[in-house]
Amino acid sequence: MNKIKRLATAALLGGLSLLLLAGPAAAEKLVPKVDSFILFVDHSGSMNMTHKELGQKKLIMAKKTLAALNKDIPELSYQAGLFTFAPFGVELAMGPYSKPKTAAAIDGLETDYDIFGRNTPMGLGLRDLDPVLAGLGGEMAVIMVTDGDSNYGLDPVAEVKALYAKYPGLCVHIISYADNDRGRMIIDEIRALRTCTVYTLGQDLDRPGNMDKFVRDVFYDLAPEEAPRPAAVPETEVITFRSMNFGFDRYQITEEMVPALEFALEMLNQRPGLAVTIEGHTDFTGPEQYNQGLSERRAASVAKWLEAHGVDRCRMETIGYGELNPKYDNHTREGRKLNRRVEIKTKQ
Repeated sequence: MNKIKRLATAALLGGLSLLLLAGPAAAEKLVPKVDSFILFVDHSGSMNMTHKELGQKKLIMAKKTLAALNKDIPELSYQAGLFTFAPFGVELAMGPYSKPKTAAAIDGLETDYDIFGRNTPMGLGLRDLDPVLAGLGGEMAVIMVTDGDSNYGLDPVAEVKALYAKYPGLCVHIISYADNDRGRMIIDEIRALRTCTVYTLGQDLDRPGNMDKFVRDVFYDLAPEEAPRPAAVPETEVITFRSMNFGFDRYQITEEMVPALEFALEMLNQRPGLAVTIEGHTDFTGPEQYNQGLSERRAASVAKWLEAHGVDRCRMETIGYGELNPKYDNHTREGRKLNRRVEIKTKQ
């Protein structure tokens, strides 16, 4: 599942979803932080050696990391390319970001080459990147995947500093496979040049949540997406408590549900003349008769909470539908979670 789909699923599961009540609820959209990005891969002899602590070839690990990164980058309006240094090479020329093209370029990175006599001119590679950056403009990200070794040519720290002076919208981010003090020192000095730099060890991106955080920190922000209010109030309005609100075989109000319930309370307080029906639902796990009772208890628990917080009980009717009205596929785990829900509907 790509990044945008995961975010959409999280929004559905996040608690309260208000549909058509006082206009559509505000959603979140992905806003790109950068106009363009370059994957800049260290192709030196040292990167084709085994990492001293991890016991794997650094460039092989880097390719796997880049492939995972590419899967998570949202397909927004980026310009993108993939370049190598030591030696400098164009694996994918700059153009509109394409996951398939980027994946093919990553897969095509050579890993079977002779390391003897192959120097690491990182500084020269950064200077060779200058003409590429000159053709871009705007906010630019360079994601360097490197072990930090630089043993030939120009000072890489000075070259990054020069690029920063020339391109105010540039930020260099680092995925590190350093395994010696010299490489770590060079990487640390580059990190210190600008506070925008996002730094991570390559192996840390395998840990849950770290890749998502890296992608968000480098590539996008979340912003509210405004939707116009309808000209007229619809005949039926619905507030849906989705699957996160009720666990399997549960009907009790939990602490996690309170923010959603408070939002519903606020909306009902704004419409004091509004009468509602609170409908409980279940998935199809278990006997039908038991699910009927469970759905009624779910509806009643929501009504009881709202009543305890000032909503007149006369405004609320509760009804349970058991497993009879699924909205999602009960044959999947996710579908069953979403079917364990309560809906609040206005009375016509």
